[in-house]
Amino acid sequence: MQILNWIDWVVLGVTLTAIVAYGTYQTRGSKNVKDYLKGGNSSKWWTIGLSVMATQASAITFLSTPGQAFNDGMGFVQFYFGIPIAMVVICMVFIPLYHRLKVYTAYEFLENRFDLKTRTLAAILFLIQRGLAAGITIFAPAIILSVVLGWDLLTLNIIIGLLVIIYTVSGGTRAVNVTQKHQMVIIFIGMLVAFFLIVSKLPADITFSKALSIAGASGKMEVLDFSFNLNNRYTFWSGIIGGTFLMLSYFGTDQSQVQRYLSGKSVKEMQLGLIFNGILKVPMQFFILLVGVMVFVFYQFNEAPINFNPTTESVVLNSKYADEFKLLQEEQKQVFNDKQAHIKSFMASNNVDASEHIALANDASDNIREEARILIDKAAEEQNIKIESNDKDYVFIHFILENLPRGLIGLLLAVILSAAMSSTSSELNALGSTTTIDLYKRNTSEKTEEEMVRISRWFTFGWGVMAICVACVANLAENLIQLVNIIGSIFYGNVLGIFLLAFFFKFVKGNAVFVGALITQVLVIALYILDLYDIINLPFLWLNFVGCAIVITIACMLQIFSPNDKTITT
Repeated sequence: MQILNWIDWVVLGVTLTAIVAYGTYQTRGSKNVKDYLKGGNSSKWWTIGLSVMATQASAITFLSTPGQAFNDGMGFVQFYFGIPIAMVVICMVFIPLYHRLKVYTAYEFLENRFDLKTRTLAAILFLIQRGLAAGITIFAPAIILSVVLGWDLLTLNIIIGLLVIIYTVSGGTRAVNVTQKHQMVIIFIGMLVAFFLIVSKLPADITFSKALSIAGASGKMEVLDFSFNLNNRYTFWSGIIGGTFLMLSYFGTDQSQVQRYLSGKSVKEMQLGLIFNGILKVPMQFFILLVGVMVFVFYQFNEAPINFNPTTESVVLNSKYADEFKLLQEEQKQVFNDKQAHIKSFMASNNVDASEHIALANDASDNIREEARILIDKAAEEQNIKIESNDKDYVFIHFILENLPRGLIGLLLAVILSAAMSSTSSELNALGSTTTIDLYKRNTSEKTEEEMVRISRWFTFGWGVMAICVACVANLAENLIQLVNIIGSIFYGNVLGIFLLAFFFKFVKGNAVFVGALITQVLVIALYILDLYDIINLPFLWLNFVGCAIVITIACMLQIFSPNDKTITT
């Protein structure tokens, strides 16, 4: 794998330095809580829309999503089908209420509606899941740079975390919003450039439509799955039902997103910003997945490594499994060569038999790669070293480093790191705000504006350090983007259920909700563990719907059977 050229270093360094410096300079000197935590309520709708989008589009999106498409095709886009529905509901229900109550965090509303302990519980659930997710959004780009630079992950986690901490602590919410606009511009430009370069590197006689045909013959263009089979993690129904509940909770109750639109100048600006996100988000994710599919097509004509993590080969070749591994490499080469004839036949006549042979060849290649992965794990265990054999998250970065021209490599790395910084800064900003407003301020004596800003900065810094620590002990899951969504799904359904009880179930009081939420969280974690060990079959997306339904059911039943609960409802 090639090392970065000086041009790449210049592009990467200038881009990241400019973002940090600009965000720090433009938002220096926040003196009061409103400016620091709500950006002075000065954001326009396009700033809100891009900031909301940038918060969700972490480095994991641009690192893992193409790898997801490379392995499993376009079906993952169904995960996002619930976003437009969620945006409409939030614009109609959540935003007017938050604006009327003039809250700094979403959880302030829960005390008005229920009681302090329910507000505190919801805030703590947010802090747990978002604190873990912030560590993963730092860990993701650290993996990339560890491959590119040969640096250890610990050093990279600290460097990336500190870059984000600098401008987030300095400028608060407005710093996050200001920098995210520019980060999203860089991201859009970078991904467009990557897409067109991938297509240009296909053989001269392979047009874009032919590339789509090859991807379709390999089963990569199956976007919609209307089955009710729970063995399929991503279906139309899991996206519409489970995805809607996940997105309602994420955009409506997760402070990292709520804080983005609470900075808006008016209700209309907030609503327009979220509608903008709802319209653009699904096409953006479709496009990123399409980039991954084009990388797959590229490797139909160019030999792919047996494992995209470049550090794995040397490990296994220095073990007793070296001969078996070399044999698998030869088998993979033979499968690749045989596949070329089938692809030519398919492109010449759209032959159905040739299409089936292409699919079979790709299945054979996948089986060989899986066997190689097993050998890599055995070799790593033999040598008592830690190495990641699951290479989904390395696919796109491998392509970038091996096939893009100098300068553009730096740009694409800047895209991924910009995404990491934008998402992590939102998370740290929200973690600091929630800790300050929902835990510290609510349980201490009155403080001056300057004291509250200073305390919020310290909490933000503390969560930044915590995120770095989580990143330093993190491990790759099956796929990083799935890991983040799994963490969210374990908590989001419960939190959303609490908010829906507050909005629509006026007879339910605080004690019933608090007890119901505690029981629900235990049950949801238990359900996830049971699914993890194949005792039951419940894909993680459904945990959002199930958790929401359980907490509503339990709270309503507790209230019905405990009519003497006198918690005040407002």
